[in-house]
Amino acid sequence: MDSATPSADAAAPAPRKRLKPGERRAQILQVLAAMLQEPGAERITTAALAARLDLSEAALYRHFASKAQMFEALIEFIESSVFGLVNGIVDTPHPLPPPGKAGRIASVVLQFGEKNPGLTRVMVGDALVYEHERLTARINQFFDRIESSLRQVLRAAAEAQGALTPTVQAQVQASVWVSFIMGRLQRYARSGFKRLPTEQLEASLRSIG
Repeated sequence: MDSATPSADAAAPAPRKRLKPGERRAQILQVLAAMLQEPGAERITTAALAARLDLSEAALYRHFASKAQMFEALIEFIESSVFGLVNGIVDTPHPLPPPGKAGRIASVVLQFGEKNPGLTRVMVGDALVYEHERLTARINQFFDRIESSLRQVLRAAAEAQGALTPTVQAQVQASVWVSFIMGRLQRYARSGFKRLPTEQLEASLRSIG
């Protein structure tokens, strides 16, 4: 055989690496999150996702029973990532310097969104408009939990300052804080991820606190 002629083995494409089930699930979620960063990505079909992964739709459904289940997994990741940090702030036994615990909670949520643009679209609900309503309910619950954490730390701060109605004061302040967080995330998503949620953050937190 002429040495210049490639053998059949050399001409054959390298076999695709077989991923373990957990690795494939993670890859599917990573690609879905990446697609959510792209313009016009409010509605992503399983066909488009499968094509991006070079898989069949049937292969996707071997790992997730539905697209809603994929979004649920993304929301679970958001919850575990954010509340792992938020709970640490809430449980800190001593006061934190300005902007205090409420400011630290706001920073955690906004920094997470900035680092994960595709997931920001999930957090503000844009990616869930055409999906199952339970997903919207769950992300609403996520922000309810953020507001509850804010109320807890703000009530403790109000009590320490001798406020006459610390619970009422904390409820009002927590509502303002969570509205600020959601507004910053929405602006980030709807600006095509150009207006960063942490833009002039320290000054903004001081003005609220």
